[in-house]
Amino acid sequence: MTPPSLRLPLPAGLPLPQKQAMTASNTLTSKNGDYTVRVPLEKSPTGIDGLDEITGGGLPKGRPTLICGSAGCGKTLMALEFLVRGIVEHGEPGVFMAFEETPEDLAKNVRSLGFDLDQLVAEEKLVIDHVQVERSEIEEAGEYDLEGLFLRLNLAIESVGAKRVVLDTLETLFAGFQDQAILRAELRRLFYWLKEKGVTAIITGERGDGALTRQGLEEYVSDCVILLDHRVVDQVSTRRLRIVKYRGSAHGTNEYPFLIDEDGLSVLPITSMGLDHEVTNERISTGVAQLDEMLGGKGGYYRGSSVLVSGTAGTGKSSLAGHFADSTCRRGERVLYFSFEESSNQIIRNMRSVGLDLGQWVERGLLTFHSTRPSLHGLEMHLAVIHKLVKQVDPAVVIIDPISNFSSNGAAGESQAMLVRLVDFLKARGTTAFLVSLTSGGGALEKTETDISSLVDTWILLRDIELGGERNRGIYVLKSRGMAHSNQIREFLLTDQGIRLLEVYLGPEGVLTGSMRVAQESRERAARAAQQHETQRKRRVIERKRAALQAQIAAMQAELANEEFDFETNQQEAQLRDTQYQSDMDQMSLSRHSQSGNGAKQGAGKERMQ
Repeated sequence: MTPPSLRLPLPAGLPLPQKQAMTASNTLTSKNGDYTVRVPLEKSPTGIDGLDEITGGGLPKGRPTLICGSAGCGKTLMALEFLVRGIVEHGEPGVFMAFEETPEDLAKNVRSLGFDLDQLVAEEKLVIDHVQVERSEIEEAGEYDLEGLFLRLNLAIESVGAKRVVLDTLETLFAGFQDQAILRAELRRLFYWLKEKGVTAIITGERGDGALTRQGLEEYVSDCVILLDHRVVDQVSTRRLRIVKYRGSAHGTNEYPFLIDEDGLSVLPITSMGLDHEVTNERISTGVAQLDEMLGGKGGYYRGSSVLVSGTAGTGKSSLAGHFADSTCRRGERVLYFSFEESSNQIIRNMRSVGLDLGQWVERGLLTFHSTRPSLHGLEMHLAVIHKLVKQVDPAVVIIDPISNFSSNGAAGESQAMLVRLVDFLKARGTTAFLVSLTSGGGALEKTETDISSLVDTWILLRDIELGGERNRGIYVLKSRGMAHSNQIREFLLTDQGIRLLEVYLGPEGVLTGSMRVAQESRERAARAAQQHETQRKRRVIERKRAALQAQIAAMQAELANEEFDFETNQQEAQLRDTQYQSDMDQMSLSRHSQSGNGAKQGAGKERMQ
């Protein structure tokens, strides 16, 4: 029995390419004296968001790359986007050889992604060749080889000067043949023929049982192998990509989620970022003046930091997020708000009750909402969506409300790992992350469902304070790295003028809020009023006593003055009497002397008369 032969319609007058011997891959290092000179591997950028990052610049230039995976994982779309991006962004014409879909079907399938294949074909930048192989056309005669495929592919390459080539998919060529040795030999020859042509080629292949491909050889002769996977876990599907090998180049080796949407493919290139991101001392307001004071009174959160607000249902977490979004938009900065429980219209309506008009910022393009149910995607796909939207919007602040819903999409460790990667990604971009976490009732308040409290820079805790048959709100800063924050508990009020923070009352019975606080403050005011009244009464008594005493003092002083006057008068009168007495005595003394002289004179006269 002779080997089978595949007969393809060939253009007339073209020489058949000779079978090529296998050659070693390009050497990356060369010797120059005693030193090794490293030559970087040339690469062709794919233009696919994230893929060039994990491949270190793109696919190996002038070498074949194998993209393998099960049906529906995105092989054809990735290969087509590689061609279109090469034409549009890098000016490299391409050839797409399809073995299953017609050019019309391919053009329709990718038109929704914004790819106009018909226009590229008309501009002679792209060749789409459909090779239809029916099993009935395969004859068991002659030597089986791919000479016809080589010739047809060579014509297409030369017609547009193609630099990029896609073969989709090879399994169709070999359906029904049993001689695996010949097939493997021709496959090997195909890969090395493509390499000798110097085109950057993508070959797609279906995944086999226990091997990357059905033939089990393509992955060995390819210079780069990319494995696509579309898995469903707990009824949630996730697409993942892994680079199995890449000769001559370092590359990411982990599994990376990728997304297919209206813009094509986007690969999430991060699994764990480094800790060398830039930091700043700039502060941005929380939107609540009293909370800014609690955070050291210098303006609020650090720009580019991560903030966690946790608490039970109804404590005001979303209202605090709304104030932060409003404050950011007022500065003219963009906000990206991920909501997993409420629609954007519902959030805008609810925020009006606390005096916030978020609708105006949506209309101005400063506030972007993305509202979905957490069950829509798996954890990795949510991360891919967030990653893509952050790149598109380029926000200053990202709000995720709430992150606790991610725990329902996987184990606690998986959701924690996802959030670690998310926070690292936002920090690397200098974007402030505001994360809302719902705490289950009855559980520990100083604990989150996703266990990321040690990762965030600022942790604000909202709690219920139930006293006197009332439920009131309290807020305090559990931690805030790099700032001297308050350690006080404040009462948290939601009013039609916004959020207000009040000093809580600390009394003999503990912290009082609400009506108990009002009653206690009323009692304190009454006590102060009574104390003031008593003080005034005592002051009046003292004043009356002072006045009476002063009157008594005045009377006594008057009495004393009278006594002093009488005494002085008596003294003067006594002195006058003494003076008069002395004067009288002196007069009397003079009078006696005078009388005594007169008597002597009279005696002497009598004697003379005698």
